[in-house]
Amino acid sequence: MEQRTQTLVIVGGGTAGWMTAAMTARFLESGWRIVLVESDAIGTVGVGESTIPQIQLFNAALGLDEDDFLRATQGTIKLGIEFDGWTQPGERYMHAFGTIGRGLGLTQFHHYWLRARQAGSAQALSSYSLNETAARRLKFARQTGPQPGVIPPMPYAFQFDAALYAAYLRRYAEARGVVRVEGRIVGVKRIGESGDVASVRLDDDCAVAGDLFVDASGFRSLLLGEALGVGFEDWSHWLPCDRAMAVPCALGGDFTPYTRATARKAGWQWRIPLQHRIGNGYVYASKHVSDDEAAATLLANLDGEAMADPKPLRFTAGKRDAFFVCNVVAIGLASGFLEPLESTSIHLIQTAIARLLDLLPGGPVSDAARAEYNRLAHFEFDRIRDFLVLHYHANQRVGEPLWDHARMMSLPEELDRKLALWRATGNVSRLPDELFAEPAWVQVLIGQGIIPDRYHPLADQLDSSDLDGFLSTVATVVDRTAAAMRSHADFIARHCAAPTRSLTA
Repeated sequence: MEQRTQTLVIVGGGTAGWMTAAMTARFLESGWRIVLVESDAIGTVGVGESTIPQIQLFNAALGLDEDDFLRATQGTIKLGIEFDGWTQPGERYMHAFGTIGRGLGLTQFHHYWLRARQAGSAQALSSYSLNETAARRLKFARQTGPQPGVIPPMPYAFQFDAALYAAYLRRYAEARGVVRVEGRIVGVKRIGESGDVASVRLDDDCAVAGDLFVDASGFRSLLLGEALGVGFEDWSHWLPCDRAMAVPCALGGDFTPYTRATARKAGWQWRIPLQHRIGNGYVYASKHVSDDEAAATLLANLDGEAMADPKPLRFTAGKRDAFFVCNVVAIGLASGFLEPLESTSIHLIQTAIARLLDLLPGGPVSDAARAEYNRLAHFEFDRIRDFLVLHYHANQRVGEPLWDHARMMSLPEELDRKLALWRATGNVSRLPDELFAEPAWVQVLIGQGIIPDRYHPLADQLDSSDLDGFLSTVATVVDRTAAAMRSHADFIARHCAAPTRSLTA
């Protein structure tokens, strides 16, 4: 018996909608019809311009050519995130992608570094990170393999124009049969007994029916939140910033292969350099600064002339009580919001799509599939939240109300446990499937001044001269490898320059 064709309806475009459309079109080549409903009259948030290395897996799954993608999106390379002023004004550190040094036997590198630090013989932790060393020198190169026996290759992500990325994926998806329907949704029809969504009604009175629906409608959460009434768990007591001002500016300053997050008195400012402009924004707590003052602060701290008026955004940090209810899956901002401090917004879209494909129903959705989807999504949101809260909590900005609150607030239970173990032993407790790996935690913890009381005793198995030689070898290889790279600007110019651009080398 031939199986009937099922219809997947994606409500909303933007990055979340078109990422979903592109990936489902790529892998659901038969048995499914994919429809995306969006309205040109409804804008998108469009500030998710910085990513983490896992975006390479998404693009590779679609079969995208990396240079073509970078040209089309005015993209640049990202080796990490610099945090400026998060401990105290004027102090900087970087969460760089990839490893720090390399371990020996059962012992992670940072334990050897902590031992050498106590002895006064260690260089700065950044000296053992290829990503940070290259980033500070404004260098980049694609590497094809590890440095023999010393350091692994350099992972990287991208900084790009989110609107151009959505348009790029739209072309990809429509070329593979995705049907785009223009219109604003004014009603939702549900099936009485099951509560499933049967169709959405548009402002021209046309109905779009489906078997499975993806809610990519942004903060409004039109299907999951409004139609199905799924509640929202508010995390503003841990992440109190509730507004942002975003503005592009002309190119200026260093053409950095990294994103910058600069602490301000009531939040923090992002800087994301693209080929044609710099993306900027001030994420802040409205309790501690007015909108006008936030806009003025943002405009006063740009590297080039503002290209528009600051765009205001309002949000509440948190997540939906469930992500997959009835036959509706929320993806992107419709599922929750974690501020872009560690560039996880696009990654959360990516993993939601992967879960949906992994648990894709062949007919009616089972309770077991929904429960597993929700379990994994809750875990992911919770663990990323903890990593973001760490940045706020571990500050020394005394006398500023937002930062004083963050430093003294009670922490999520799992984060409190992690911090206690780190302080006592120098070990990072990482649960299976957590997004952020040990080097990420180590860089933020040490970068923000949380130095453990001791290191692992196995680090004492090297005598002092061998320890110094080991650390020196790692630092030397990092230095020489970075020195041999071309500049980030030269890489872009040679491989993926957009038709019109101007770079500061």
